[in-house]
Amino acid sequence: MKHFTLDIDKDGIALVTFDSPGRSMNVLSQSVVGEIAKWVATIREDENIKGAVVTSGKDAFCAGANLEELGGKFAGFIARMKDDELGAKQDLFAEVFRLNTAFRNLETCGKPVAAAVNGLALGGGFELALACHARFVSSDNPGLKLGFPEVMVGLLPGAGGTQRVPRMIGLMNAAPLLLQAKNIKAKEALAMGLVNAAVPGAELVAAAKAWVLENPKAKQPWDESRFKFPGGGPWSAQGFPMFAGAPAMVRKESYGNYPAMGNILRAVYEGAQLPMDAALRVETRYFCALILNPKTQNMIRSLFISKQAIDKGGARPKSQKPGEIKKIGVIGAGFMGAGVAYVSAMAGIDVVLIDRDQEGADKGKALSETEQAKRVKRGKTTQEKMDTILARITPTTDYGKLKDVDLVIEAVFENSELKAKITKMTEDVIPKTAVFGSNTSTIPISDLAKASSRPENFIGVHFFSPVHKMMLVEIIKGKETSDYAISRALDFVTRIKKTPIVVEDTRGFYANRCVMRYINEGMNMLSEGVKPALIENAARMAGMPVGPLSLQDEVAIDLAYKILSQTRADMGNRYTPGKIDPIINAMIEKHDRQGRKNQKGFYDYKGREKSLWPELGQFAVNGILPNQPSAEEIKDRILYAQAIEAARTMAEGIISDPREADLGSIFGWGFAPYTGGAISFIDMVGAAKFVARADKLRDVYGDQFEVPQLLRDLASSGETLYEKFGKAA
Repeated sequence: MKHFTLDIDKDGIALVTFDSPGRSMNVLSQSVVGEIAKWVATIREDENIKGAVVTSGKDAFCAGANLEELGGKFAGFIARMKDDELGAKQDLFAEVFRLNTAFRNLETCGKPVAAAVNGLALGGGFELALACHARFVSSDNPGLKLGFPEVMVGLLPGAGGTQRVPRMIGLMNAAPLLLQAKNIKAKEALAMGLVNAAVPGAELVAAAKAWVLENPKAKQPWDESRFKFPGGGPWSAQGFPMFAGAPAMVRKESYGNYPAMGNILRAVYEGAQLPMDAALRVETRYFCALILNPKTQNMIRSLFISKQAIDKGGARPKSQKPGEIKKIGVIGAGFMGAGVAYVSAMAGIDVVLIDRDQEGADKGKALSETEQAKRVKRGKTTQEKMDTILARITPTTDYGKLKDVDLVIEAVFENSELKAKITKMTEDVIPKTAVFGSNTSTIPISDLAKASSRPENFIGVHFFSPVHKMMLVEIIKGKETSDYAISRALDFVTRIKKTPIVVEDTRGFYANRCVMRYINEGMNMLSEGVKPALIENAARMAGMPVGPLSLQDEVAIDLAYKILSQTRADMGNRYTPGKIDPIINAMIEKHDRQGRKNQKGFYDYKGREKSLWPELGQFAVNGILPNQPSAEEIKDRILYAQAIEAARTMAEGIISDPREADLGSIFGWGFAPYTGGAISFIDMVGAAKFVARADKLRDVYGDQFEVPQLLRDLASSGETLYEKFGKAA
């Protein structure tokens, strides 16, 4: 076998070691599944084998399924659906059920099998451990965690997870693991009853072997004749309340947008009332239904396959090779600059954090101290590690300390003159090979680069707030930005474990252009007389993490005011005010409502509690509408406004890779993840239907719903955006 070795000791215990060659992590590929079936058969049939221990030859046990490989295979079944629906479904079921069959054969092989889980075990890797009769986990590996991440990409645990976990720990305790993708550590797994013991890694295999020798007739509890569901099954007075309330709770969290959550509940409810063999077939049917769902297909593509490729620097120019960023400078120690300094220090990069005075620089470093102190308190790091991270940040006013940096991130507020001044001061000091990156959110990079003596090394590196929580970074090419500068920026972003997308230069770039359509549409509706609560709630129903008014509060209304002012100044007579201008102007000039930052915005804030400002009705030009629009109408306005702008940026060549456009929309401003992103949303609806709906919205609500010619062309040809742009990308 290629992925497993099988060694039998003097006691007849087979040690099965999972160690795929050439990979840093074990995953369940098609070839791995085939080999599992082989060694399970060997354990069952070889009379010299009295039992087995399954472990890993790597630091982690198994990271789950190889979704990239499976995605390609599943695409073949999906393509067959048009011509042979029944046959495609039958073959898909058989393919998925292979792993369930192997795991079921493992637990019914008639011999005791224990898992020695030495590290991370997720998804199918966790299910492999659950199919063993006992589980021993390493108590001294900080990277050990157990869980089911499948729901995050629109799937359910499809190799027995929905059936074994509830039978082990009860329905109520299983719900967070299955529905919330909650990962657990060794101590928690032991307390829950999912593992038999947590022991030092050096003793792990020995402990598992000892258990095998002591339990020659081991069976899974559900294969015993008198098995009873822990805490009661779904038919019992104890188990029924969960299923009475769970659908409502799931609906509250997902608004019905994530089919995986509903299918998990159905698989658990139906499977819990059946013998294990029948229950596994129920689970597989619900898994296959998800595979055939376009939402799941989009989520797998964007949130797993595309993200992995882009996170590894997939946008790097072919002429360039990866390099190393060891030291950076951050100019501006405000909230954004402080955040950049923090994530950089966390990644092992030395940081020179500069502000106009020492007090400001020290205050910027204090963010890192605060965040690290929280982690120490929660047991996520140690004081020693915290001190090491903080030592990497040097707060100062001295530009001379930038003399040996690899990269500079300028993070001062949106003022072109100030940024130009800082550019010149910085370039007088930094090495010729260093790249200068501006964290501007809207000002064109080519305009800012006019202040640079080396525009080929000038680039936009746009972070999102808060930096330490937001995953996306836009890398913006100016007219003269070189491939070298792009590559160095990618070196930095991948080093700090963010998702980079490379975009061309334009006002607002990609993410801000699109997210402003979202925020603007919310304010358009406010101006038209739509009730603020309806706007906000319908937005969340559409899949957005927060409503457009709430998002503007988070971004800061005074920032929007500054951006509008700068844009008016830059565009002069070409600037056309919109419905949002009087709202933003009044919020700042008349009411001093800056957003969450001063506890007054579209919402009033009291600590963590917030409520809509009662006086928002003043912005309804003709008063509150007596007949309010439906939630579906508002959902369409919200999603279409953003998706049309995303398509427009592709039509203009601002962003050329649909993968980056989708990831940018999800991780940049939270575009409904269940769609797979703004571009996938258009493809899922279909260009013809999308254009027809957009035209109706345009006729009623305005030109923001006018689609680019690109979409009309696709509506005529039947081609998708991924088909048109994906191959080139």
